[in-house]
Amino acid sequence: MRLSFSSLALLGLLPNLAHVFASDVLDLTQSTFSQEVLGEDLALVEFFAPWCGHCKNLAPHYEEAATELKSKKGIKLAKVDCTEQQALCSDYGVTGYPTLKVFRNGSPTDYSGPRKADGIISYMIKQSLPAVTTVTKESHDQFIKDDKVVLVAYGDASHPIPQSYLDYANVARDSFLFGKYESADLPSIPESPSLPAVVLYKSFDEGYAVLPASEIASSTPESLAEFVKVNSVPLLDEISPENFGTYAEQGLPIAYLFVDPEDLSTLEKLVEELIPVAKEHKGAVNFVYIDAVKFVDHGKSLNLPGDEWPAFVVQDLAGQTKFPMPGKPSRDSVAEFMRAFVKGEITPSIKSAPIPATQDGPVYQLVADGWDALFDDESKDVFAEFYAPWCGHCQRLAPTWDTLGEKYANSNVVIKRHPPQATFRVQGFPTLKFRPAGSSEFVDYNGDRSLESLVEFVESNKVSKGEKVVARDEAAEEEWEEEDDAPEHDEL
Repeated sequence: MRLSFSSLALLGLLPNLAHVFASDVLDLTQSTFSQEVLGEDLALVEFFAPWCGHCKNLAPHYEEAATELKSKKGIKLAKVDCTEQQALCSDYGVTGYPTLKVFRNGSPTDYSGPRKADGIISYMIKQSLPAVTTVTKESHDQFIKDDKVVLVAYGDASHPIPQSYLDYANVARDSFLFGKYESADLPSIPESPSLPAVVLYKSFDEGYAVLPASEIASSTPESLAEFVKVNSVPLLDEISPENFGTYAEQGLPIAYLFVDPEDLSTLEKLVEELIPVAKEHKGAVNFVYIDAVKFVDHGKSLNLPGDEWPAFVVQDLAGQTKFPMPGKPSRDSVAEFMRAFVKGEITPSIKSAPIPATQDGPVYQLVADGWDALFDDESKDVFAEFYAPWCGHCQRLAPTWDTLGEKYANSNVVIKRHPPQATFRVQGFPTLKFRPAGSSEFVDYNGDRSLESLVEFVESNKVSKGEKVVARDEAAEEEWEEEDDAPEHDEL
């Protein structure tokens, strides 16, 4: 029997077609989500868009993991199409694709594991293990040193460990190490609290924090999270790309002391002087010091001049605002500045580069002072990239964004860039937003950054009509598949 090329091609498709018709990934809607996910001890849900390139790449790995986890552990893997189930995705704060969330007894946390099949399987099996380690008198002293931040709850038969602690441990298990010690024969613990008790051990500052006994009975996962947030970062520590995420996740303003690392005497003196100021604002503002030479571009993005050190500036991540302090930092000047900042008496700094005399390139270069001139013109569709010059992902997007600008150079669609000094608030860089002609509302772009996907998004959302643009940039798509290959540079 002779097989044609077309026959061989069909045979090659059979394994893929089998996945289509016999998937172990549950396809959920608003009406089925609750019954399939919220009652499960553990489940993983992917929120996706059909046009998203990264979602397509994840799909076979997600399918393989679903089959393995279903047979081995009875763990459900599900997916939600956000183009069809927009309200459901909005309920869970989905802002990009794919977004994966682990649901434990109906409570979601962000998935932070790998995106290959074996990595997904390993991560979810670990998630199925107890969130809280049983600690004994023999293992106690070592356990409290096993991580930078370790929480231990103490109780006995007459004074049980609060359920709120166990619930919080389930939610925060990826961020902190949790233990429970259930015996009246206590090891040596700080302040000898009465049972039940919760102690946070840390490898910095005073070394521990004790949850007040008066708060134990009424504690909730939310109140415990607040206790941990306040006590889980140093009063004043060095910040770098390795720990920036920890500070960003807390959602508190960050007060930076920029210092030349070679000027050790100034660094040590200022850190010692500012510890009391940091303690005064503990829980409201996080204080850090940073290498001013290595991260000079970050200083410039915070509106520091970038040539005189030491310097002091506060960054409000939630509000996307920055507050550089005039003059040289000292204990008294920083203390006065911070009291005014907390009271809301300091005006945020907004800088604008000069408006370009001409716009000759494929992408419209927008600065703060040119914002109204462009957006008051509602006859045009506008697709805007909010970027920072020190952002590696922005640098990688640049050639694709320029190509997109060239595609729409002779149309009613304006492709533009806007630096971080804008008054328009965004949550990170690059952020892509589209404003249709005739509207004042912005539509968020949450897809992958391939040229094909960007063009598809513009064509789906633009109001101005005309011949559709067809574009495909396979090189750009392949580049974005390797998310960690950013150019070498120093950034937070």
